[in-house]
Amino acid sequence: MEIVFDYPAQTWWVTVFGLLLGLVVGSFLNVVIGRFPVMMQRQWQRECAEVNGIEPEQHEPFNLAKPNSHCPKCQAPIKWYDNIPVVSWLVLKAKCRSCGTKISARYPAIELLTGIIFALVVWNLGFTFTTFVYLFLACLLISMFFIDADHMLLPDQMTYLMLWTGLGFAIYSGHIPLKDAVIGAMAGYLALWSVYWGFKLLTGKEGMGYGDFKLLAAFGAWHGYQLLPVTIIAAAASGAIIGIAWQTINRNKQGQPIPFGPFLICGGVVAMLWGESLLTGYLNWVAH
Repeated sequence: MEIVFDYPAQTWWVTVFGLLLGLVVGSFLNVVIGRFPVMMQRQWQRECAEVNGIEPEQHEPFNLAKPNSHCPKCQAPIKWYDNIPVVSWLVLKAKCRSCGTKISARYPAIELLTGIIFALVVWNLGFTFTTFVYLFLACLLISMFFIDADHMLLPDQMTYLMLWTGLGFAIYSGHIPLKDAVIGAMAGYLALWSVYWGFKLLTGKEGMGYGDFKLLAAFGAWHGYQLLPVTIIAAAASGAIIGIAWQTINRNKQGQPIPFGPFLICGGVVAMLWGESLLTGYLNWVAH
């Protein structure tokens, strides 16, 4: 049963609207990716100060809404016409209008990535309630991908939200049995938890963070325990390939830790899109 929205899939006007919506949402995700880790750090500092009986350091309001968008160098406010996704970056030739500071290409890249993903989802599903659930999932994954890449941090607020949304969607849509979703969440967490402790007992080092456990648990809630092996293998494969390339390019930084979250997200997306086909193909190959 779909609620409120029910527009047909594979129509150009719906797809174009999805693309435009994604560009706008991608602009907001740039704010989330840039500000959320700072908000978390300040929250930790306040909590530590309270535990130690120290007056917490006072800051200007800082959240997803305040302060308004501005140039990080000259602090000049960014006008609305300089904040149009992708277009403004091209018109300004990747420079701040006020001081000429270079604007990273990552901002329009994230906007364009979000727009393309939104367009693909809308093209395949139309505009339905289910579509908006998957668009919300895409926003969480894009945000976690870049936050972990930048800070080696997977916020609990996002991993837990993804986990509970996955379980709730299993109840609503029935795309997988709720039992499979619950077992998937449990198995996903325990799988990486076991690897973590096995590695730590053998080497005395931490090979990954607890956020990775929660992220795999969230993927288990979305696609069930059956596709967890595909998720892990695809994540390990992408991690190995990119990790080797990274170490080759950055020879002077060998031994530097690399976040596993982005690779886990890649593996989870592969499992969600092609996991059943890959698993079926492998089982048929083994049987023969």
